[in-house]
Amino acid sequence: MSSWLVLGLAMSAAVAVVVFTALVRDRRGGDDEADADETPDVIEYMTMMIGVVYAIVLGLAIAGVWEGKAAAEDNARAEAFALHELHERAAEYPEAAADRIRAAVDTYAAYAVTEEWPTYADTGELTDRGDRLLADVRQAILDHQPRTDMESRASYALTDQLTAAAEARNVRSLESGSTLGPLVWFGLLAGGLVSVGMLFALQLRRSPRELILAGVFTALIAFLLFLVWEFDAPAARDMDSLTEAFTTLFPGATGG
Repeated sequence: MSSWLVLGLAMSAAVAVVVFTALVRDRRGGDDEADADETPDVIEYMTMMIGVVYAIVLGLAIAGVWEGKAAAEDNARAEAFALHELHERAAEYPEAAADRIRAAVDTYAAYAVTEEWPTYADTGELTDRGDRLLADVRQAILDHQPRTDMESRASYALTDQLTAAAEARNVRSLESGSTLGPLVWFGLLAGGLVSVGMLFALQLRRSPRELILAGVFTALIAFLLFLVWEFDAPAARDMDSLTEAFTTLFPGATGG
């Protein structure tokens, strides 16, 4: 299901529930309902404070998931850049050895984009075959014994790039899944319900102006919660941005 469709459904459902509840409550309350001007000042103060606190918590949550998403993208780029540099620096080896290294790198990149990343998005785990293919890259480097000073320097450079790629891969395996824990999500959802519920403590009526304001407020909260959800697990919900560096540096990885 498209993220935009999820957002539209979530915002529409949230606004519909609030408007429907306000209309039903107003119809049932009738003349017995207390006048809006009689809302105690303490309720207005509590509503304001709850809104402020929830806005701060929601802002921190958005900042946290955005930082996690940026870190995941940086780590994926680091892995792709290290592999690409390894692919290019292989030119300093004899042609046969360089071809073996490049073939091993291309095989790993193609597998990572077409098979391992989708599996990682679904399960949050790397595959054994990916480990073996990266080990094949390492073995292709070690199979050639440097014979000149230039090849020795190239060997060190290739090893450093391979280490960088392996480290980025290991970080990826450790940072899978949701950035926010279940308890944080419970707090965000409960806080949203309380914030919207406090609208009714202010004697919300069914006048067009009040219903529009209530709808906009509810839609805003739904949108911000969707934003947190969208950024919370970038591997599962935004895999294209994570694999962009791979597909850019290794055009053949997608089979195109």
